[in-house]
Amino acid sequence: MTTKHDLQFELQRVQVGDASPGMQSRRAFLKRVGGGIVVFVGFGGRLSLAVAEGPAVPFREPGVPTDFNAFVRIAEDGRVTCLTGKIEMGQGPITSLAQMLADELDVAYESVDMVMGDTDMCPWDRGTWGSLTTRAFGPLLRAAAAEARAVLLELGAEALGVPVSRLEVEEGVIFDRRDEKKRITYGALAKGKRITRHLKVPPRLKDVTQFRIMGQPKLRRDSLEKVTGAAKYAADIRLPKMLYAALLRPPAHGANLKKIDTSGARAVAGARVVQDGDLVAVLHAAPDLAQDALGLVKAEFDLPRAKVNDETIHQHLSRVAPKDSAAARGGNIAKGRKLAKRVSETTFFDGYVAHAPMETHAALAHIEDGKCTVWASTQNPFGARDQIATAIGFSKDDVRVITPFVGGGFGGKTGNLQAVEAARLARAVGLPVQVMRTREEEFFLDTFRPAAVVHVRSGIDGSGRMTFWDYEVLFAGQRGSDLFYEIPNHRVTARPAGPRAGPGTHPFATGAWRAPGNNTNTFARESQIDIMAAAAGADPLDFRLRHLKDPRMMRVLKAAAARFGWSSAATPSKRGHGVACGVDAGTYVAAMAEVAVDSSTGRVDVKRVVCAQEMGIVINPQGATIQMEGCVTMGLGYALSEEVHFRGGEILDTNFDRYEIPRFSTLPKIETVIVEANDIAPQGGGEPAIVVMGGVIANAIHDATGARLRRMPMTPARVMAAMQDVKSTKAAAPEAPR
Repeated sequence: MTTKHDLQFELQRVQVGDASPGMQSRRAFLKRVGGGIVVFVGFGGRLSLAVAEGPAVPFREPGVPTDFNAFVRIAEDGRVTCLTGKIEMGQGPITSLAQMLADELDVAYESVDMVMGDTDMCPWDRGTWGSLTTRAFGPLLRAAAAEARAVLLELGAEALGVPVSRLEVEEGVIFDRRDEKKRITYGALAKGKRITRHLKVPPRLKDVTQFRIMGQPKLRRDSLEKVTGAAKYAADIRLPKMLYAALLRPPAHGANLKKIDTSGARAVAGARVVQDGDLVAVLHAAPDLAQDALGLVKAEFDLPRAKVNDETIHQHLSRVAPKDSAAARGGNIAKGRKLAKRVSETTFFDGYVAHAPMETHAALAHIEDGKCTVWASTQNPFGARDQIATAIGFSKDDVRVITPFVGGGFGGKTGNLQAVEAARLARAVGLPVQVMRTREEEFFLDTFRPAAVVHVRSGIDGSGRMTFWDYEVLFAGQRGSDLFYEIPNHRVTARPAGPRAGPGTHPFATGAWRAPGNNTNTFARESQIDIMAAAAGADPLDFRLRHLKDPRMMRVLKAAAARFGWSSAATPSKRGHGVACGVDAGTYVAAMAEVAVDSSTGRVDVKRVVCAQEMGIVINPQGATIQMEGCVTMGLGYALSEEVHFRGGEILDTNFDRYEIPRFSTLPKIETVIVEANDIAPQGGGEPAIVVMGGVIANAIHDATGARLRRMPMTPARVMAAMQDVKSTKAAAPEAPR
């Protein structure tokens, strides 16, 4: 089977000077992809079809959008190529997009090839993030395939001399249902044609009952390449005469270079030193010798005074939080307080978390004949193209970014600094240059998930019903803060996060981290709901269901409980059972966990996690299951161990000897339940299951020990401290009368 990488590496042998100038010219694009039928999908689902071989059709015919989201090519041999600006970083669109295309077009799934994230071959795309590929891009791709199928039927009717109403399609073959000997393939219709045709009425997409390929579990089509090591990542690309770069990095964020002596590096045979403003690098034909030569560079930096560290950051955030904020309101908070018999005011804390992908940022840049080609590990190749063009003074049309497989992103591979650095160095030395970050650089240059503070005030009346909810989140953002519980008097306030937080808020860069903000917000919300359940003497599942009217949330909670075998008991029950639920990317999710806590060390042993997810129509159930399992695994990291330690702008955790991610040996039994909801359009699946992990583990720890953890990660030391607080509180309480 031809894959996107076969196509891409074949294209790599084409001189960069032959590349088409972006997607500004349909003529250039059609020349590049060759003959066949090409379907263009534009914003809002507006489509046009161009069938071309030989001289290309004009670009600017009326009604054709100038920005595209998908291209489909049907070659003479019947193979179908989908070209998309989306990239594959382990979340599975290389499989699910092919399923969508094949099903709507009525071709064999095995006949579909994917080319992804190539800015010369693929249409413009904002980037791959936010669990948007299936729910936002998927409908456009399906619309393109449906349009193509309808036009091909018209062409087939003309070729066979029968009305469209008598035609059927099966695996790319059109035939007359009255005389099946009358048949023609899609490939045969493409041969030698130069046609542009539009449908006056867009065709309807297939109903779920008509799916043959969507909804079927499919093995990831990149699995064999990845498990055998054949998959190519940006750092695996090699070009003749390429040099490896080792870059000078400051010892802390905010440090300024004061003095530098590169004579030692220049004396190394074969080494080349580049000093270009803020960019100082040593290049060599051998990567280890480049690093050795960099070690001979003598540099002095002015270091900023460390004003905060990982222990004082939350006080700092509370102090600098802006007063202006956005709020969602309902009822009257003051009235709700008066109605409450029991009130709880809790502050939750979350620390900085690294993306820590297995593949560090990498890029290879090559400039030839006025064209720059960069192979980059990036989540947004078109953004990288634009940044590179600006940095080296090229037109966007003269920069091409090719995205091989990406070894994990989680929101962290959107900045593209390494691609810009590689391009600047390639321009400086006139040879291909590869920049691949060391693990230490990966941690230092990361855009961490921001530390955050959440204040929650809530109360219950004498019957155990919640009367008010006053929720304020500082610096995590609003995602996941929405209240789906039925509480009559409520207010949700979110102080600005990210770039809107203002300078000086964080000592280093922060950014999106898988389901940005929702992990923090769900941890705080679900912990507070459990606190209210305990105050009411209620079972935490029953308490949630009592405060819900949303049938989707009730459905996933009940599905998780059924698989888990949940039995009703007030918390803490000493069983170590926890529950949490949330919403992300249009998907409803609920998790239940069983933990055991070592009373002498505070170590938390997660024994079992059940996760139920309702995500509308499921394109690839196997892919969805894998994503859920991955979310549970990654979520255990931020819940229990992952935290960046720092002094001011100095990062203290720069490798996995200190920054602890989950290991296979410590994983619990993970069970997944996909709740069927074929009446709902497909929703996001790459992030939702991760948002509940902090809350479900915190609630399970409380159920096991009576200790309430208010800060993530819930390390053994923090668990021990929380258990000691429980003991101290019990010891200080007056003895009950006998």
